Amino acid sequence: MRLLIIRHAEPDYKKDSLTPKGWHEAELLADRLAKLTIKDFYVSPLGRAKDTASVTLKRLGRTAVEYDWLKEFETRIHRPDVLDRTKGAWDWLPQDWTTEEEFYRRDLWKEHHVMKDAHVEKEYDHIIENFDALLAQHGYARDGEIYRAERANRDTLVFFCHFGLECVLLSRLMNVSPMILWHHFCAAPSSVTTVYTEERREGIASFRAASIGDVSHLYAGGEEPSFAARFCETYDCMEERH
Repeated sequence: MRLLIIRHAEPDYKKDSLTPKGWHEAELLADRLAKLTIKDFYVSPLGRAKDTASVTLKRLGRTAVEYDWLKEFETRIHRPDVLDRTKGAWDWLPQDWTTEEEFYRRDLWKEHHVMKDAHVEKEYDHIIENFDALLAQHGYARDGEIYRAERANRDTLVFFCHFGLECVLLSRLMNVSPMILWHHFCAAPSSVTTVYTEERREGIASFRAASIGDVSHLYAGGEEPSFAARFCETYDCMEERH
């Protein structure tokens, strides 16, 4: 089985929709997905993800199942360097989170006092429980650190969602702390992350990423990826997000 986890196209956060560039990215994404045989589509309830999906779905005459747990990871925390407001649980400065050994541990990252105070574990567990239940419906049942291939298949599932949420899903499949993925991976708007099963022994499956944050469909259409996924490459560049 293959999972295509897609971040929404360039967002207009105020409208919870897409920018003009984002709509063009969604068209190029649809060009790419239209060439594939896709079993099922799943989509976040947030507008920017639904709008991204709408272009592909209209092109193919398909519909998507909407799941609330596919929305962006929303829990807000009191980040140690920001005192006047809360921040997303996935948004930390590297000089802060990397000094905390718990954040590297998949069994301890939720136990850090900042995460505990914000009840991050509740949202994380809600997502992965629903994700595992969906995979089980498609034949792959979670069993400890691997998945049992109860109905092995070559189906392709597509998820239209968000970067923070994408890293949560990947952290479950890879058995790692999402803090590592949130801060060391980047997925530009409309990018495609491809994960497939490997069944090296009959009935025992694991998931492996073939590509993360792939934007080849944008380059094929002559469109530069959006900078919306990133922070400044060098601090002296004031035109890039700090």
